[in-house]
Amino acid sequence: MCLIIFAYQSDPRFPLVVAANRDEIFARPTAQAALWTDGDSGQQILSGRDKQAGGTWLGVTQNGRFAAVTNIRDPSQTERRARSRGDLTRQYLAGNDSPQQYSKRLTESYDQFAGYNLLVGDSNSLFYVNNHEEKVWEIEPGVHGLSNGLLNSSWPKVDKGKTRLQALMQQPEGLTTDALLAMMGDRSQAADADLPDTGIGIEIERKLSSAFILNPKREYGTLCSTALIVDQRGPTRFSEQNFDSLGNKSQGHTFQLPPA
Repeated sequence: MCLIIFAYQSDPRFPLVVAANRDEIFARPTAQAALWTDGDSGQQILSGRDKQAGGTWLGVTQNGRFAAVTNIRDPSQTERRARSRGDLTRQYLAGNDSPQQYSKRLTESYDQFAGYNLLVGDSNSLFYVNNHEEKVWEIEPGVHGLSNGLLNSSWPKVDKGKTRLQALMQQPEGLTTDALLAMMGDRSQAADADLPDTGIGIEIERKLSSAFILNPKREYGTLCSTALIVDQRGPTRFSEQNFDSLGNKSQGHTFQLPPA
């Protein structure tokens, strides 16, 4: 997952609204979104799954738990570590720790994972963890954006996504999972002068600057977009749109979960 735009407690009716893109190497085996049962805890989880390492990039549970993870863009950092970042989300979703308890517990295992940004929440709180800079924050109400830097780093696609979500939140009748998915389909690249310098070179920075990434030359890009709306007046809505290696829509999945 490389881009997450979300509104937390910014509207009393919609305590959590999430729009996210998962960017990945095309060859990595993946199971599309489904409701499945964790074998250790018996917890039912709604998410896609990484079939290579067994974890997930974003998911929710029927009792209101939410988790999502992105990697950290840092060419100087060794990517291979003992554990997969997808374990971070899966273990939280399957467990019983509060977001604060789980976040604090992770401080003991930062070095076991390659660089990550993690969001974990429930109906009471939402926490952010960054192991690269060893930060744990409780998220304040508002509209936020997370890519491969720190939370709310001013990258063009983060800033644009936050602005577009703020506009949707001001017109609740237009707040649908379809609108969120459409927002994440933006393929326009940022001007060179606005690009961050993360040490990967201007050409790749340019390719990665859009919300939706299409880079078939490197066999990498956006493979799915996810929209989540937690509604105090009705069911939680979860939609996933998958894409092929050319950026064309493939399968889509829509779910409704009863209020937590």
